[in-house]
Amino acid sequence: MERGGCIYIMTNYQRTTLYIGVTSDLRSRIYEHREKVYPKSFTAKYNLTICVYYEVYSTIEEAIDREKQLKKWNRAKKDTLIDKFNKSWDDLTAIINEWED
Repeated sequence: MERGGCIYIMTNYQRTTLYIGVTSDLRSRIYEHREKVYPKSFTAKYNLTICVYYEVYSTIEEAIDREKQLKKWNRAKKDTLIDKFNKSWDDLTAIINEWED
């Protein structure tokens, strides 16, 4: 059985820095970012604890391909993507935490 995947974008309180990641368990991954489970990571260093964007895929391979695509984009294009999905750049963590397993 293939496992699904998600890509997601984390940011900081000031919305100045972005991080694009991929995971097969978005809820757990966001928790790790918020709790700074990996204190030397990019997200911990820049205090990226707010999830402002995500996409869900049926396979992890599709998610990885999309992550690679988004990482090549310039900041303006990433901002536009987030704006269309989440106009006020709200933290989507509470919504994601309500997902059923």
